[in-house]
Amino acid sequence: MTEPVLVSKAPPDSLFELATDQWTEPYWQAAREHRLVWPTCTACGAARELGAPFCHHCLSQDIAWKPLSGRGTLYSYTVVRFPLIEAMNDCVPYVPAVVELEGAGGHRLISNVVGAPLDALRVGAAVEVSWHDRADGVTVARFVLAE
Repeated sequence: MTEPVLVSKAPPDSLFELATDQWTEPYWQAAREHRLVWPTCTACGAARELGAPFCHHCLSQDIAWKPLSGRGTLYSYTVVRFPLIEAMNDCVPYVPAVVELEGAGGHRLISNVVGAPLDALRVGAAVEVSWHDRADGVTVARFVLAE
């Protein structure tokens, strides 16, 4: 007898509350439009850390938002198989992941991988963004395995 293939799910929307500021609001606005963008320093051209108020290379606060392809690689992940709180009962297995984004200068985004058979996950796997539009108007970037 073979074991059923488990597929990664997403955490419930009720566990995530969005708070933005001037350094992250453009990211979230682009997400509402299903565009993945990344901050870039207009003074030195380096990709910046998302949410950082200044460039870690030249300390400038000048920023531009560069469109990304939405593709990346799975840098790291874990599989949560047992719910720690009741709100997660229907959401396991859940795969929190660190995704290295194509075109973001080596920067990574913490997200999760959804709809993936657990036995297909591996570090270095190609992933692509999948948008989740919530009822409250927030859009969250999740990732799926790329074909």
